[in-house]
Amino acid sequence: MTLLIGSLTIGLILSLLAFGILTSFRVVAFDDLTVDGSFTLGGATAAILIVSGVNPLPATLCGALAGAMAGAVTATLHTRFGINRLLAGILVMTALYSVNLRVMGKSNIPLPVDRTLMKWATRLAERLFAGRSMLYIGGWELLSRDVCVLALMTVAVLVLGLLLFAFFRTNLGLAMQAIGDNSRMIRALGVNVERTMIGALFLSNALIGLSGALMAQYQGFADVQMGIGMLVWGVASVILGESLVGTKKIGFLITGAVMGSVLFRLLVAIALRWGLNPNDLKLITAAFVFAALVLPRFVTRGSQLVRRERSA
Repeated sequence: MTLLIGSLTIGLILSLLAFGILTSFRVVAFDDLTVDGSFTLGGATAAILIVSGVNPLPATLCGALAGAMAGAVTATLHTRFGINRLLAGILVMTALYSVNLRVMGKSNIPLPVDRTLMKWATRLAERLFAGRSMLYIGGWELLSRDVCVLALMTVAVLVLGLLLFAFFRTNLGLAMQAIGDNSRMIRALGVNVERTMIGALFLSNALIGLSGALMAQYQGFADVQMGIGMLVWGVASVILGESLVGTKKIGFLITGAVMGSVLFRLLVAIALRWGLNPNDLKLITAAFVFAALVLPRFVTRGSQLVRRERSA
């Protein structure tokens, strides 16, 4: 049960990463490879500020802002200097490895639990459960702190998901969606595509940096390699979510991103629970991504064949 709670919590934290990738890959159709670097930058910035004595809430927001700046640099390289999108992302991601080391001062920073946002969960558990550290639900032993962390992350993801949905209903949000559909048309209507693109990647990587900041505090440390594979994870979550909701409407896509992230984390946890070597985690992740990419095509083909047979 502890594994389930932990997997759900991590899945919710990484759903913010999925929000960011949904914004860049699906909304504005920008293949942003900055993700691995901006995720780590968000965690590194929050960690170094927390260790320096800064309140965890502004430290987390600074982590999100740092990630946003990385995304803005990638978009600027593409829009202002004409660098290919993929190459711009690779350049920034490569540079961020050194930047992250500079920010942290070393490759790994441990975080004291009493200085992170997780202390709020501990305080909430003390108030709700009268200081009991263990709970017994359905015959399972659970840490009250873990239950409260899951509850807080659920609320945070719900609020941010609603805010993101509301943003995409504004004129600027609709303009971003129009860029992904037909950039020439929206340019003809007088929208500054370059600035809107920069704003979209700013927002996208802000969510990714926020996810990195929360992940560093949840796991209790920030590491310079914590972002490796996050791009694959986020893309898989978005694709899996699209398969689950079966529509391209933005509200359902946001919901699907959360569902895909949580389900993807549960699948990884189950695979590890069955005794697979943790060193094979990246291989397992790649296999799940392959399945998420291929299976929807077979399902679509199968449904088409069934319709043809019925019509015949």
